[in-house]
Amino acid sequence: MLNDAQIDAYLARIGAARPQRADLESLRLLQERHCLTVPFENLDYHLDVPIHMDLKALEKVVDQRRGGGCYEVNPSFAHLLRALGYRVDVLPGQVYRPDGPGPYLGHLALRVHLDEPWLVDVGFGRNSRAPLRFSDPGPQADAHGSYQVVRAEGEGAWGHDVLLNGKPLYRVDERPMEIADFAPTLWWWRTSPDSPFLQDLFCSLPTEDGRVTLKGDRLTVISGEERTTEELAGDEEVLAAYRKYFGIELDRVPRRPETGRPGIQTG
Repeated sequence: MLNDAQIDAYLARIGAARPQRADLESLRLLQERHCLTVPFENLDYHLDVPIHMDLKALEKVVDQRRGGGCYEVNPSFAHLLRALGYRVDVLPGQVYRPDGPGPYLGHLALRVHLDEPWLVDVGFGRNSRAPLRFSDPGPQADAHGSYQVVRAEGEGAWGHDVLLNGKPLYRVDERPMEIADFAPTLWWWRTSPDSPFLQDLFCSLPTEDGRVTLKGDRLTVISGEERTTEELAGDEEVLAAYRKYFGIELDRVPRRPETGRPGIQTG
């Protein structure tokens, strides 16, 4: 359990006041602030830095003012929520990809128990900005689009499918697991040539009216209806973009080892 100093430091990191009670209104605010301040990024995969899922991941988010993938930021957020009085489960998920479903335990999401269970996710990249009802299969309006959480159907189906604007994002299981259960899958993400986190290099953060994404040396800024994309010239511009748009201080540019370039461009 986090102590008061750690709670205050985490809340300061995401720009949120300490909630008076562990209710839905406070949860909405905490998730929104987390989404708008903690980037979805995989830079350490290309800096040869270990990836942690325990309290060291929380130190990365809070003390280093970094972000991470679902295995890092969702467990960190769970630590904060539990320290504030919420009852939180860790749920395994399976990401839908263009070539089919990814591995089981390929995603880690949270379930928060209030008057009913709520899906909380701050580590997917296209996650909602607010908690989502498990009990409502209909569209749930969010700043990032229209989400649905529907019970999976078909022979052998399990869990719930999470959809954004009608397209499936991932399937989440109802059976809670421990953080340590994800260690083998983290090893796969960290080492396999087929790992999407090794095939691409990205840092992305939603804003109040859009999103900023740096993929390798390609910077894309979306603000309202406007979208601008530019290729950054050289390491200094890349490092400056990490500082300006994400508050990330790096002493070197992360590079994909097989190319030596800052990253590949996708999407």
